[in-house]
Amino acid sequence: MWQIIKIIIKTMKEENKKNIKNDEIKNNEEKSNSFLSELKDFSFDTIKIVVISLIIIIGIRSFVMQPFFVNGQSMEPNFHDGDYIIVNEIGYRFDDPKRGDIVIFHYPNDPSQFFIKRIIGLPGEKIEIKNNEITVYNKEHSDGFTIDESYIPRSAIILKDYSQELKNDEYYVLGDNRMASSDSRVWGVLERHYIVGKAWIRAWPFNNFSIFKGMEY
Repeated sequence: MWQIIKIIIKTMKEENKKNIKNDEIKNNEEKSNSFLSELKDFSFDTIKIVVISLIIIIGIRSFVMQPFFVNGQSMEPNFHDGDYIIVNEIGYRFDDPKRGDIVIFHYPNDPSQFFIKRIIGLPGEKIEIKNNEITVYNKEHSDGFTIDESYIPRSAIILKDYSQELKNDEYYVLGDNRMASSDSRVWGVLERHYIVGKAWIRAWPFNNFSIFKGMEY
């Protein structure tokens, strides 16, 4: 009798062990499936964030703003070689360039190159350079007015006599460093479609951080 009871008890224990083992296997499988599911969700969310970020970055770089490194001395003393500029590209989609704007544009004779200059003359105006001064003639000032270039040291303003009439989509641009600038005096007027945008922020060097505002003449 006792032998039978012992056998029954032993059999029950073995069954319990099997059940526990099966439960452990099921729990391990469930944990593994849960981990894989979480990993899959994480990977999908990460890819989605990266794709959305790239779309935003590309959109901003293509239509809103983009960085630009100043190369050369043509805009000294206001911009120096190596300055890191953020260019506002969207502004000119809603408004026209204004006199005094610092613009970044495709060099007309080689559109693969980018230049930075200051707008001096606007469409429909006549620009006259005489006695080292720039006079602008337009509908509002038929007798002309002289531009006050207070942003340039007087000793640095050296200009040859010159005259230029601008058509409806043409701008006259000059570098602030008149002695070291290839600009409208050399290669002619700048057509509107070459303009990329205007200088908005100087982000580098940090000690010369600037936000550029429009000029008032």
